[in-house]
Amino acid sequence: MKLRASLLLILFLSMSCATTTMNTDKKKEIAVATQRLGEEYYNAGKYTSALQNLLEAYRTIPNDPYLNNSLGLVYLAKDRSDLAETHFKKALSLKPDYIHAKNNLGAVFMKQKKWDLAIQCFTEVSENLLYATPEMPLSNLGWAYFNQKLYKKATYYFKKSLEVRPDFLISIHGLASVYTETGLYYQARDYLLRNLGKYPDAAILHADIATVYEKLNDPVNARKSWQRVLNLVPETSSLAQEAQKKLYNH
Repeated sequence: MKLRASLLLILFLSMSCATTTMNTDKKKEIAVATQRLGEEYYNAGKYTSALQNLLEAYRTIPNDPYLNNSLGLVYLAKDRSDLAETHFKKALSLKPDYIHAKNNLGAVFMKQKKWDLAIQCFTEVSENLLYATPEMPLSNLGWAYFNQKLYKKATYYFKKSLEVRPDFLISIHGLASVYTETGLYYQARDYLLRNLGKYPDAAILHADIATVYEKLNDPVNARKSWQRVLNLVPETSSLAQEAQKKLYNH
């Protein structure tokens, strides 16, 4: 009788463990699906819905490095760089070779104007031969040095970025900004005109050359360029607001 009772107890405990395992696996499966939904919302620009789903997933799988990276991206998009930093750092603590999280952490430091920390992150990313888009960390290094007013270094990294990808507008904009900031207005103008010949719908380059025309005391061409900006971007964008200010507040 005692043996039978013991066998029944063992069977009951085994079934309980199996049920617990199945429940845990099911919860994790649901959390992963919820995470993917959150990431789809993020890619669609629906950041609040993205955050809701990612936080729901986080309750079940808080130690997933990819989930932490996604949460960091959403917080960065919602201007909460403090929370973004926390999650990118957690992602890296869980997966030290997670190079995308390292690049994203650098972006947080850029947002926080912690230029030296940003440079450290982007340097590590740029030296990783497996990183699929090396033009990005190289350009980010350019912008970090630009904000430190180290224009020779900024020029070096913008040019390195453009060697990798000649059509990378962020670096074209960066190099033009160096020329303008250092008073090389004619060089900036000629450089921008060449690139606008290739990329006539690049609003940021039209804004850049409008600024250069202002520096060269050429208000007619400046106004034409600002008007071109307005024709290319949504009226709620920051570039449109800048163009409207230049065109109508004078």
